[in-house]
Amino acid sequence: MLAARTGAAGSQISEENTKLRRQSGFSVAGKDKSPKKASENATDSSLSPSGESQLRARQLALLREVEMNWYLKLCDLSSEHTTACTTGMPHRNLGKSGLRVSCLGLGTWVTFGGQISDEVAERLMTIAYESGVNLFDTAEVYAAGKAEVILGSIIKKKGWRRSSLVITTKLYWGGKAETERGLSRKHIIEEIVRAMTHVINQGMAMYWGTSRWSAMEIMEAYSVARQFNMIPPVCEQAEYHLFQREKVEVQLPELYHKIGVGAMTWSPLACGIISGKYGNGVPESSRASLKCYQWLKERIVSEEGRKQQNKLKDLSPIAERLGCTLPQLAVAWCLRNEGVSSVLLGSSTPEQLIENLGAIQVLPKMTSHVVNEIDNILRNKPYSKKDYRS
Repeated sequence: MLAARTGAAGSQISEENTKLRRQSGFSVAGKDKSPKKASENATDSSLSPSGESQLRARQLALLREVEMNWYLKLCDLSSEHTTACTTGMPHRNLGKSGLRVSCLGLGTWVTFGGQISDEVAERLMTIAYESGVNLFDTAEVYAAGKAEVILGSIIKKKGWRRSSLVITTKLYWGGKAETERGLSRKHIIEEIVRAMTHVINQGMAMYWGTSRWSAMEIMEAYSVARQFNMIPPVCEQAEYHLFQREKVEVQLPELYHKIGVGAMTWSPLACGIISGKYGNGVPESSRASLKCYQWLKERIVSEEGRKQQNKLKDLSPIAERLGCTLPQLAVAWCLRNEGVSSVLLGSSTPEQLIENLGAIQVLPKMTSHVVNEIDNILRNKPYSKKDYRS
């Protein structure tokens, strides 16, 4: 269960960082701003479904640009005042809702209140915020509730405008008592859809979504919401990385087109497996070395884990050719999926976070040729029923 509390996006960064990002030349605005000719319109009418989707995306981007320019003019501001311009961080709609989120977010699982100190947590949030990240994810179960407390304390200490942030949290594993966990009436008012509608109507959240639900469960929640005039979910949090693709690439796109549910993905580096740190075993300071992550260690040293490490070695030349690291390639690979609204990053050091945020600069290099190269190495591209029929 996912709840989002949000407002408008916005932040300020140092002049030095602003200059560096402007020099990168990365733009989030649509390139085709000229009116289409009659011949071009004729061509558009015969576009494939994917072509029509891209056309609609360009039209929406142009509409948003017009609206933004109107608002800036009304406030006597220039485009340089927008977060996207000053940081280079693209923002996307969360599903088909009106909520705009940075395409990279910061997660707090394992790290906040556990693996790292409060001081490091503050540094990570500061780096993310100044890089244009407006999405911060947590859950009531993370570090037995400490992660939520630390996140809120840092926001208060830094004096960031609450309206500039999107905070998502998750409910279910709340406490040890039977009445402190689950999604029962005692825990969050009523059954899931009715409860989240109540939470939103009371102003405690603005949107709600699901986490690790099946496509059938999400569709059922949507149907219940429509039947009883309640609020449906807007997104699903799902694991997505080079070795986990089925749900995000096959199941969720269908839900997006049918009911507008977007994808907020997590673990782009597969709990660090794709970082390259486990190429020669399990380092003592790594997550897999922790007692509570014995399952991760077993996955890494298994036969399948060794095969994955070999595939990562084959991907390294592609990263080198694109002028990036393997983690940056992996995060950019997730972002290249237009169905993904935001990718949640998990970092234990400022250096890791800065490196992963650099994936934004790699995204424009993720051409269809590069993606095909990666698919040929991974050999795990999932196919939908439509693909088999065709």
